[in-house]
Amino acid sequence: MRVNLITGSTGFIGTNLSKYLLDQGEVVIGIDNFSSSEKWKSELFSENPNYEFFEHDIVKDVHSVLEKSELFKKYGKIDRIYNLACPASPPRYISISLETLDVCTIGVRNMLDLAKEFDATILQASTSEVYGDPIVHPQLESYRGNVNTVGPRSCYDEGKRVAETFCYEYKRLFNTKVKIVRIFNTYGPYMDPSDGRVITNFILQAMEGKDLTIYGDGKQTRSFQYIDDLIQAFMKFMDTDADFIGPVNTGNPGEFTILELAELVLRKIETPSKIVTVEMDKNDPYDKKNDPQQRKPDITLAQEKLGWSPDIKLEEGLDKTIEYYKNLNRK
Repeated sequence: MRVNLITGSTGFIGTNLSKYLLDQGEVVIGIDNFSSSEKWKSELFSENPNYEFFEHDIVKDVHSVLEKSELFKKYGKIDRIYNLACPASPPRYISISLETLDVCTIGVRNMLDLAKEFDATILQASTSEVYGDPIVHPQLESYRGNVNTVGPRSCYDEGKRVAETFCYEYKRLFNTKVKIVRIFNTYGPYMDPSDGRVITNFILQAMEGKDLTIYGDGKQTRSFQYIDDLIQAFMKFMDTDADFIGPVNTGNPGEFTILELAELVLRKIETPSKIVTVEMDKNDPYDKKNDPQQRKPDITLAQEKLGWSPDIKLEEGLDKTIEYYKNLNRK
């Protein structure tokens, strides 16, 4: 029986990953401190005997969790660690910037130490934000980025870059089994409706009959990956040879402008909403003026090394996501 430790387990990706692994009959020990996630998700799988959840901050010693875990006592091992702990939307990480830096440095090192101790494979969730506002398009893993080190978003962007460096050094010094995955825009069920990401914003605005708000001219581009495709990339990456650490881009190379996304949402939801553009505010606390203008992954490495490509088109993924929010609002 494989034992998985998931940090950030009640976040968007963590919840979907927990569900997938439990459906496969694996053991999941989840950890989250709820700094940027919803507490109700910690109860979703509580009736599954292969699942345990602990409220904990991974900046603190994680052994205290294992000492309380009945599943750890039963199996006495950790096979795989998925380190997803970190707020991922600008409103969240900007509001807790120092905590974000801590989880990307102290927290990452704590999890790497745990992986080293148990000879576990650790997947570190990195991000396309390590590329900053790219001047290379699409973005290859070899591109070193164009990142602002002293802006409101730097706590996240630079934190994730340092996290990758920790992973590299643990592999080099201790031969720790690490996998670095650079996640591009991902969406789907269990996304927190209040986290400020563009797909959730547009869907909820349309469902509530509010105008869809676009900052600037809407010509900035994004590539949207459905959560199920990302989970499959995780699985394939974890099964690769221990010497292959990445980093590996995971995303959907289909590129859409923000305006195209808004128009697509309006076609799928019956609503009086319309699209409105808003000028960038130079005093905007979320630093939207420094939003990357282009974001598209080159996934050649994932195709070659993982045998992975995304299967779910944006239209299909939006249908599933919209249905989730419709049902969520009925509860």
